[in-house]
Amino acid sequence: MNSPVTLDRREGPYGEVVLRRRDAGDRTDFEIIANGTFLMDTSDGRSERLLVDAAMEALPARARAGASVLIGGLGVGFSLAHAAADPRWGRIAVVEREEAIIDWHRSGPLAALSGRALADERTVILHTDLVTYLETSGDTYDALCLDIDNGPDWTVTEDNESLYGARGLASCAARLNPGGVLAVWSARPSGDFEESLRNAGFSGVRTEEIPVARGVPDVVHLGIRPA
Repeated sequence: MNSPVTLDRREGPYGEVVLRRRDAGDRTDFEIIANGTFLMDTSDGRSERLLVDAAMEALPARARAGASVLIGGLGVGFSLAHAAADPRWGRIAVVEREEAIIDWHRSGPLAALSGRALADERTVILHTDLVTYLETSGDTYDALCLDIDNGPDWTVTEDNESLYGARGLASCAARLNPGGVLAVWSARPSGDFEESLRNAGFSGVRTEEIPVARGVPDVVHLGIRPA
């Protein structure tokens, strides 16, 4: 595998974000690095797709057709593209605070992954900070699919830590319709976060795993706002 090639590097209000390309034979992958921390790449989107599917399947059957979803973090676009491929989602909002990442999808190298989803009339991109949006917006959704960090125990910036505590989870619950689902991606399981979900009043708390070649599995933590 060749060394990664930096395609773009930008300094923003939340630190530095970098887009890199990595070539391996006939395969090309893209990587996003935030503040020196590997965030995600295009090599394997199983867990990002699980994030969306698990949220849909946790909804009551009667609520799935036309359900609304908020995706926290555009990333490399796996979650958005997967949601847009499912006709059951009636409204798809994506919150992304990094202008650079939005640009990479709209007119840069990641457009091949997300272009069709971005053009979907159900999709809207919200250029704002997720924590702020959850605290201040009056919008509500049937599902929140959050993937802005490497997990509740490994945040990209200190500002994100509040999302996984009592205050942040209360904001998540306020953005959910009764019976709505909160799904949170993590690079490793977190028993402490499961307990935080229960303490915040979420029911049906559980964790779904995606095995990886080496190390601990990627997971999706799930909780339901009581109806």
